[in-house]
Amino acid sequence: MTTTAASSQQPSSDERKDAQVVAAKRSMWKSTLRSLYRSKAAFISAIFLLIMVFVAFTAQWIAPHDPQGIDISNRMLWPVWSDSNSNPIYLLGTDALGRDILSRLIFASQMTLIVAISAVVVSGLVGIFMGLISGFFGRWMDAVIMRLADLQLAFPSLLIGLIVMALIGSGVVELIFVIALTQWAYYARIVRSEVIKVRETEYVQASRALGAGNVRLIFKHVLPNALASMLVVASFTLAIAIYYEASLSFFGLGIPPAIPTWGNMIADARNIMLRNWWFAFFPGLAITFTVLAFNLLGDWVRDHFDVKAE
Repeated sequence: MTTTAASSQQPSSDERKDAQVVAAKRSMWKSTLRSLYRSKAAFISAIFLLIMVFVAFTAQWIAPHDPQGIDISNRMLWPVWSDSNSNPIYLLGTDALGRDILSRLIFASQMTLIVAISAVVVSGLVGIFMGLISGFFGRWMDAVIMRLADLQLAFPSLLIGLIVMALIGSGVVELIFVIALTQWAYYARIVRSEVIKVRETEYVQASRALGAGNVRLIFKHVLPNALASMLVVASFTLAIAIYYEASLSFFGLGIPPAIPTWGNMIADARNIMLRNWWFAFFPGLAITFTVLAFNLLGDWVRDHFDVKAE
């Protein structure tokens, strides 16, 4: 009776396996966080991006003024302008219409993240799908998809964006579509390369011999092995999406001027930025730091997961 009770209290083999999986995941997360902390540039970039996300989600509560509020009596005020009691009321100054630049910067971060993340999701889904089909099935499907990717990569992405936006018009959805159109090929080529390497491995061939279908092979064996490479491409695509939004909005072909974005703020200042430097300086600084942070974080992701470029 005692032996039976003791054996019943011992964990089963399934429970031990589950515990090992949980322990392995915890160890992986701890190793990743330690690696991130050791890379000072990537760690600072991650902190900066987390702050940016927090600011974007809390913009309506932390912005000191209405970003669309026009006050002609306070137009073109210098940064850290003070009232009669020496209390700063416009930390970054005001623009030509008296709108608070700090508030506009804060609200512009919302649109920046919406466009960048949406574009990365759309381009990633399309590129991953095309790359999986191209690498897994090969033959004529591989040839057609890769020639489409080569054709897209042969033209400057920004030029394609300018042409397409001029044809279909400006807007948030249109801008996301254009960025995805110019970036899907990077995902497709990287995923194809990983799929070709994985599909010939012994464990994939063994799974196929045991009767595993193509869908199971793709989602259980092939796709997880390409995850690290996709994370690297996504981190750099986020930086490119921010740059494209600012560039196309500056040319008047991106987000409508009524919506505060960093590109629109620079576009509004293009004629007077030499006399009123802060109009374009602060949104330009925000673009520079955000793009740099995504690039540095992408470098760390590539090095940490030991991803080799194609």
